[in-house]
Amino acid sequence: MNKDISIIVPTYNEADAVTPLVERLHKVLSSHSYEIVFVDDDSRDGTADRIRALADRYPVKVFVRKDKRGLATAVVDGLPYAEGRIIGVMDADLQHPPEIMPDLIKAIEDGADFAVASRYVKGGGWREKDFLRGVISKGATFICHLFLPSSRRVNDPMSGFYAFRKEGIAGVELRPRGYKILLEMLVMGHFSKVTEVPFIFESRRLGQSKLNARQQTEYLKHIFSLMRRSGELLRFIKFCLVGGSGVVVNEGLLWLLTEFGGLYYLVSSAISIETSIITNYTLNDFFTFSDRRKGGLLNFLKRLGKFNLISMVGLALNWGVLAFLTSTFDMHYLVANLFGIAVAILWNYLANLWWTWK
Repeated sequence: MNKDISIIVPTYNEADAVTPLVERLHKVLSSHSYEIVFVDDDSRDGTADRIRALADRYPVKVFVRKDKRGLATAVVDGLPYAEGRIIGVMDADLQHPPEIMPDLIKAIEDGADFAVASRYVKGGGWREKDFLRGVISKGATFICHLFLPSSRRVNDPMSGFYAFRKEGIAGVELRPRGYKILLEMLVMGHFSKVTEVPFIFESRRLGQSKLNARQQTEYLKHIFSLMRRSGELLRFIKFCLVGGSGVVVNEGLLWLLTEFGGLYYLVSSAISIETSIITNYTLNDFFTFSDRRKGGLLNFLKRLGKFNLISMVGLALNWGVLAFLTSTFDMHYLVANLFGIAVAILWNYLANLWWTWK
């Protein structure tokens, strides 16, 4: 008989944790039709055998991967074996309290497509705050919120503890890297209503942490991969192309107003700069950010005002980098200006992505 709920748990050398995990999950889910799907990365401490020994008392099963490693891909590989219409995902090390799983399932049953156990909503937090791990988590969250706008639907996109409707990933090719798959599902999946449930992240009592420098590198690669596959990288390229057209408008109008209009070149420059800002904004509004543009003249003018402010800061950054590199490192002004332009473009894109077309 098919189960209504499947809990996918990746494991690697978690033999001491699986029994208390299964017992605690059963205690809170016994009124549901559920199963626990363990995906083990060929543990050397007997994790798989420990799970098999539990199968005569609890609805558990284990699949052992011989040639793969990683929490994220383990979840993907466990999905074909999950029978439930609601899928839960959690770690095996008991830092994710099993008692929170019913709250995630209830959120789905109440209408959400995706429910995330969050440390960063009211009622959530850390049992014992690890300063370094907290900084890493916050930094990773900031990066994904900055470059992947669809991840802003949750405050804790680094969570590894969540539940979702299985149909939300139907037909979706999941290609995560490293130890986080929540981002992959949020960005690439089809989930219209996403909610968060507070939880307290427990201190690790059993096993060893899998977090290391290599995982951080994999995370950055995953961000870039998601930008490419979700269209955010193409959006940035469009923004740069529009910026290039603005240079042509700026230079061309400066020349026309000065040489043929008889204006003082600084006056011509002010007019040409503002004109290029307006043309850049208009092209971006209808080309780069067409999918995020709100209609109406008032909204159009509000975005134009924001775009102007951001562009002014960009000009100041360009000038500041130019002045710094020429005065400090005696760099040729044309080369230094290229660095200034690069900084200004990055600032303009990210600030507009975050504020103008949020």
